[in-house]
Amino acid sequence: MKFLNKISLVTATALMAVLTVSITATAQTQPLLTYDSLYHPTLAKNGMVVSQEYHASEAGLEMLKAGGNAVDAAVATGFALAVTHPQAGNLGGGGFMMVYLKDQDKTIAIDYREMAPAKAHRNLFIGPDGKVDKQMAFFSLKASGIPGTVKGLVEALQAYGTLPLAQVMAPAVRLAEGFPMTWALQDSLTRAQDRLKGDAVSSQYFYKADGSVYEAGEVFRQPDLAKTLKAIAANGAAGFYEGWVADKIIATMQAGDGLIDQDDLKAYRVKYRAPIEGSFRGYKIVTMPPPSSGGVHIVQMLNVLEGLDLKGFGHNSAEYVHSLTETMKYAYADRSKYLGDPDFYDVPVGALTSKSYGADIRAKINMDKAMPSSEIFPAAKLPEESNDTTHFSVVDRFGNMVANTYTLNFTYGNGKSVAGAGFLLNNEMDDFSAKPGTPNAFGLLGGEANAIEAGKRPLSSMTPTLVFRDGQPFMATGSPGGSRIITTVLQVILNVAEFDMNMQAATSVPRFHHQWFPDRIFVEAGFSVDTRRALAAKGQTINSEPTGGDIKVLGAAQSVMILPSGMIHGASDPRRPGAHAAGY
Repeated sequence: MKFLNKISLVTATALMAVLTVSITATAQTQPLLTYDSLYHPTLAKNGMVVSQEYHASEAGLEMLKAGGNAVDAAVATGFALAVTHPQAGNLGGGGFMMVYLKDQDKTIAIDYREMAPAKAHRNLFIGPDGKVDKQMAFFSLKASGIPGTVKGLVEALQAYGTLPLAQVMAPAVRLAEGFPMTWALQDSLTRAQDRLKGDAVSSQYFYKADGSVYEAGEVFRQPDLAKTLKAIAANGAAGFYEGWVADKIIATMQAGDGLIDQDDLKAYRVKYRAPIEGSFRGYKIVTMPPPSSGGVHIVQMLNVLEGLDLKGFGHNSAEYVHSLTETMKYAYADRSKYLGDPDFYDVPVGALTSKSYGADIRAKINMDKAMPSSEIFPAAKLPEESNDTTHFSVVDRFGNMVANTYTLNFTYGNGKSVAGAGFLLNNEMDDFSAKPGTPNAFGLLGGEANAIEAGKRPLSSMTPTLVFRDGQPFMATGSPGGSRIITTVLQVILNVAEFDMNMQAATSVPRFHHQWFPDRIFVEAGFSVDTRRALAAKGQTINSEPTGGDIKVLGAAQSVMILPSGMIHGASDPRRPGAHAAGY
C-alpha cells in the first residue's frame, strides 16, 4: 500500500508538472494556472457553464454536450435557475445578456430589463407626508415592473441559438417536476420565511402544507411552475405574455392592487443595444450599456486607473485600496445624475467613458488624503461628446461567449407569487428614483434621469462583461450584489489584467466597495490591521455593518476564461453556497 501511494504521488507530481509547463508555454505573461496557487479553477477543453446553482450549470452543460452553442446553454441555465434558485433566478424579472459570436466577431447587448407599466407615474411611491413609502416601493404589487426575462431568453435563443426551445427548456421542466432540495435553497428559504409566508401563494409554493421548510435531499416539486414552463416551451414568449399564464398574472395584479395589465404584457419589447467598449492595458472591455450603469462606470474607472501604478502599489495594499476607492466615489457620483434609460434620457456615454475624462478624475486624486464624499459632485460639465440578482457565464467549443445577469431585485423579489403559475414577481420599480435625492434600498442616490415614467426601464447596476485579449475572446464575468456589482466586476477584471491571477484566484481574493454615499469603505475579511490603519491615516472610514465589523461578502462573481492554449477555466465564487462550474 505504501509502495502504491508512492507511485501515485510520483505520477500525480509528474502530471502536475506537465500541465504546468504546457500552460506556461502558451501563456503570454506569467502562468495563469500553477499548482502552487491557493486557488484552482475548474478546467475544460470544450465548454464551460458557471452559475450560482449546481443543477442550473448542469442544465447548460447538457446543451453544450448535445452540440449546442453558448446561447443554447445560457438559455437553458436561465430557465433552470428560475426553478432551482428562486432567490434571483426568475421568470417574473428581467436582466441583461452580452453575447459574443466568434464566427462573426460580433458582440450583442440584449436588454430585457423590466419596464414600468402604463399606469406608473413619478409620484407612485410618494405617501401623503411627501416621503417615499418604502413598504409600497419594496413589497407591494405596485413595485412590480413588466417582466422581461421570458421574452429576453426566448428571443436570444431564436436569434443566436441552434437548438429547439423545447429541448433547451427540458431540464427546467424536469427540475420543476421535482429535484432534491439543496442545502443552499433550504437555508435561504429558512431565512426568508417571514416574508414569503406573508403571501399565501408564496407560502404554498415554497413550504410544506404544515408550514415547515423542506429538508435538504427531500424532493421539491413545483407543478404550477412546470405547467408555465411547458407553456413557454410549446408556444415561445406568447406562452407567457398571452394566454392562461398572462391571465394568471393579471388576476394576481387585480387582486393585489398591482399596475400591470394585459396591454402592458403585450407591449413589452426586448431592446438590442450597442455595447460599451473600452480598453485597459491592451485588453478590450465590452460591456452592457444603459440602462445598465455598470458598463459605463467600469470603463470610466478603468480609464482613471490605467494611469496609476497599481501593480507597484501592491494588490489590496493601502495605496491600492485608496486609489480605487477615490475612483469609485467619482463614478458613483456621476451615476446619481447622468445614468438612466437612454430611450427617455440622453445619457452622455461617450463623455463619461472618454480617456480624457478619466484623466481629469485621476488628476483630482490625492494619494495621501481621502476626498470626503460631501465634496465630490457629479461632473458639472462633461467633455464634449461625439455624435439578491444572479449571474452566469458560458463559453463553448466554438469560442462564443455569454455573460448574463438577471434579477427580481430583492431576494425573492417582492415576495409575491402568481397564483396558478408558480413564479415570483419582481420589485424592480424601486430601482427608479422614487424621489430625487432619496436613496433606494441599496443606498444609491438618483435624480431626474432615473425618475419613474410609464414605459421606462429602471437604472440597474447589473454589469455582464466580456473581455478580449489580442483580439481573441478571453473572459466572461459578472456578479450579483446590487450597488456592489460594479466594484466586484471591476476588481475581478483588475485581478486578472493587472495582477495575472488565474480565474479562481481573481474571483476568491478579498474585495472592498465604496459607492460615494455612505462615505465609507465596505471591506471583506482579509485586510490587515496595518492596511486599515494606513487607510485611516489617509482619512478613509472603514466600516460595513451597522453593528460594526466587516461586511460578510461583496458580490458572487461567476466567470469563465479562455487561455491562448484553448484551455477553459471556470470559477464559481465561494462567497455564496451552491455555485458550480460545469465543464467538459
